[in-house]
Amino acid sequence: MTSPEARRNGTRQALSADQLRKDLVGLHDELIRWGLVVWTAGNVSARVPGEDLFVIKPSGVSYDELTPDSMVVCDLDGKLVEGAFSPSSDTAAHAYVYRAMPEVGGVVHTHSTYATAWAARGEAVPCVLTAMADEFGAEIPVGPFALIGGDDIGKGIVATLSGHRSPAVLMQNHGVFTIGKSARAAVKAAVMCEDVARTVHIARQLGEPLPIAQSDIDKLYDRYQNVYGQR
Repeated sequence: MTSPEARRNGTRQALSADQLRKDLVGLHDELIRWGLVVWTAGNVSARVPGEDLFVIKPSGVSYDELTPDSMVVCDLDGKLVEGAFSPSSDTAAHAYVYRAMPEVGGVVHTHSTYATAWAARGEAVPCVLTAMADEFGAEIPVGPFALIGGDDIGKGIVATLSGHRSPAVLMQNHGVFTIGKSARAAVKAAVMCEDVARTVHIARQLGEPLPIAQSDIDKLYDRYQNVYGQR
């Protein structure tokens, strides 16, 4: 017989996952709003607090057809636990990130135009904007080429971002992956990644962007992360 405590824990888990399903519908709308995805490409996932589970977009479902019920729940091995649809083709990559980086609460993947153009060249976006120093605290690095479907992409994300300030990585010839303490934070990083990638690209058409001293990058990053906004 299931104990009352186990039933309560199961109820809390269900409530957390249900709320995340709803939240992820809105966060996928944000990807459209900011022009980061086309057709069915891209995805957002969120870790279920206190559980070895995460919620992620189903594979190949149009954004305008996403509902809380269409989101799927997977374990940290990427296996489907709950849901009527097949998980995203990037599920193994998300699962690897959650296993390797317990501080991560959300993962986003896009093929946003300008950032992906940098990824196609295998070139990091240099930190030449104060807004970039604020959000990323460094260049946006390039991760290795990896095929879709297994956890090689996840391994590349973790290897590149471990010990790096940037919450975004440009996976070579592929696109953008971002991480955050929450899914919303990871979406913000994806939005900002595309914004600075576009601006730096345009700047390079006019000439070589001026560098920012590392000491100033450090100060800007510390101010934005610890002082800026409402606390």
